[in-house]
Amino acid sequence: MKLILVLVVAVLSGCAVQIGENSVVHPDRAGEARPAGRIGDGGATDYELAPVSLAADDGQLNGVMARAGNALTVLYFGGNGFHLDEHGDHVLAAIGPCRADVVMVDYRGYGRSTGVPTIAALKADALREFDLVNAQAPGRVIVHGQSLGSFIAAYVAQQRPAARGLVLESTTTNARDWANNMLPWYAWPFVRVELSEPLRGIDNVAAASGFAGPALVLEGSEDDVTPPRLARRVYDALPSTEKRMVMVPGAGHNGVLSSAAARPAYCEFVRQLAAK
Repeated sequence: MKLILVLVVAVLSGCAVQIGENSVVHPDRAGEARPAGRIGDGGATDYELAPVSLAADDGQLNGVMARAGNALTVLYFGGNGFHLDEHGDHVLAAIGPCRADVVMVDYRGYGRSTGVPTIAALKADALREFDLVNAQAPGRVIVHGQSLGSFIAAYVAQQRPAARGLVLESTTTNARDWANNMLPWYAWPFVRVELSEPLRGIDNVAAASGFAGPALVLEGSEDDVTPPRLARRVYDALPSTEKRMVMVPGAGHNGVLSSAAARPAYCEFVRQLAAK
């Protein structure tokens, strides 16, 4: 919403829009109240929950390992607004029927984790999280990212070929395409989008092209934040012969994973990887 307001002002004034990391990464504000509750309160799964912690250079990363004794583990990276205690039960409820364990860690500055998030820090943290999980289940980790998390997940898969598989949900190509998509068509002749250096370095197409393993792309047909045409470009860049894209009818940017159309494809993806 913040970016949309900035773009509206830019349209009216006819100028360049400066987009930095703070337009993409929105950590919790000091004293900001979050909804009450903890992951597991919903009782939607049979998982056994155990804490996960990693030291960061400016704080602590905290999360949860949800175990049910399954063959594979999903390392899940949520979207920009993701908070483990607020949204984690929904993820477990969606993945649980597919018989995969799940690890989720709050981003720096979000929820249970402390520190200051930057694009570089989030990417470095994600690699350390993968290494931690993969050490416990070598070669049995599926990397899954939704929205902002899809950039993180694709980067991890590119850097860690040991990943068993990759799931990209509500994904897009890069920060520039995302910002331009937020811009109304009638503003294109009047507004120039200028990205900060960290954002210019994000290329999800390049990251996806660097992972040759099995992949699943989930996209809502009505997603106006990361539209299907851009998700398709990421899918086309995946070099694997074991890839599938599922377009969920009527779905928007969020809620794709929990849809009736996505779950069979997700469970089939997990089942096939577990059988290898």
